[in-house]
Amino acid sequence: MAIMLILFAAVLLLVLINVPIAVSLGIVAVVAMVASHGLDALPNMPLVIYNGANNFPLLAIPLFILAGAIMNSSGISRRLVAFATALFGWVRGGLAHVSIGASLFFAEISGSAVADVAALGSILIPGMKSRGYPAPFAAASMSSAATLAVIIPPSIPMILYAVMAETSVVQLFVAGIVPGLIGAAGLMGTATFLAHRYDLPREDRFSWERVRKTGREALWAFALPIIILGGIFGGIVTATEGAALAVLASLFIGLVVYRELDLEHLRAAVMEGGVQTAVVMLLVATSALLGTYLTEVQAPQALAKAMSEFTSNKWAVLALLNLLFLLLGMFLHSAAAIILVVPIVMPLVRSVGIDPVHFGLIVTINLGIGQQTPPVASVLMVASSIAKASVWEVTRVNIWYIGILTAVLLLVTYVPVTGMGLVQLFYR
Repeated sequence: MAIMLILFAAVLLLVLINVPIAVSLGIVAVVAMVASHGLDALPNMPLVIYNGANNFPLLAIPLFILAGAIMNSSGISRRLVAFATALFGWVRGGLAHVSIGASLFFAEISGSAVADVAALGSILIPGMKSRGYPAPFAAASMSSAATLAVIIPPSIPMILYAVMAETSVVQLFVAGIVPGLIGAAGLMGTATFLAHRYDLPREDRFSWERVRKTGREALWAFALPIIILGGIFGGIVTATEGAALAVLASLFIGLVVYRELDLEHLRAAVMEGGVQTAVVMLLVATSALLGTYLTEVQAPQALAKAMSEFTSNKWAVLALLNLLFLLLGMFLHSAAAIILVVPIVMPLVRSVGIDPVHFGLIVTINLGIGQQTPPVASVLMVASSIAKASVWEVTRVNIWYIGILTAVLLLVTYVPVTGMGLVQLFYR
């Protein structure tokens, strides 16, 4: 236990002085291994790093990132926004509902909350501000809506968790469907309450003709989640193959159907996907070093033993783990938190009888909330930047939405059928 606390404190200290998280993990791991095994450990480190990143399911991450970047460059995002506006824009504060509805659709394709808020927020936040919505409200609505992208399948954090916990990606995807829809409904209810509080305007009157028109224009965009999720859930393709299918389908729609994807936009999408992928994979690779060291000193087993001596009640353990991941989410990006902590706590999770898929859903929602809570708050930072609003002003509004996401977390934690019902129905 003492070793883990020292290592975690060292990583956190480096992060707080602006050392990149991946580099911090690598530095701490190298120092720890050299201190334990001497310089003889150095030649083996490149092999550990390579093997840590050389995992086939991880290939889904760059592919989903690339698919999201292509969709943002090919008019797919804009058409989803137009349809969501026709569907939800008639209510008071309609553009906030549009943010949530569009995120619901976009989440089924991109798997990334940051991609969601960057793609849709650049359209919707300026639109809300031009209609008189307060900038903090616009940013908070878009930021929290983007969290749906990590709960509703496909989800990049779920893929990472499945690799680290050695569990089923597909079952995790299925487990996220119902909580994601409940979260969307809760966010819309909160948006309605805040819209009345701020006396926000209604958009155009509801028109079936407009819904049909925008629906026809977005028809190919709707086909993407059907192709991707239908193939994965139907057992036709794996999650990784589904990600490749998403890229091909996005290219086809952008180049052939909508004809808005030229070589310049495609190059920009590939570059964006490459940069985001490099960040995630460097985290994975350097964390493999730290994971190897922790395994050698049997730190996970020590943590499991210490917590099981404190309590063997799985509901109490879940409460403690919820607090742990909520705290981690405030300081670490979701990928770093999953890679650093999940392998350590899995022996404890299994020893007290917690289903790994159920726990994966809990971890995902926890870290989704972490994307909304400063100081790191990666998604909130992007939304605040687009809105040109203070992070703390946005947070004061966002606390209402965070309350809804926390309620979903508690529901999933203590009423497992919320997420696991579909998994039990189709896979067990």
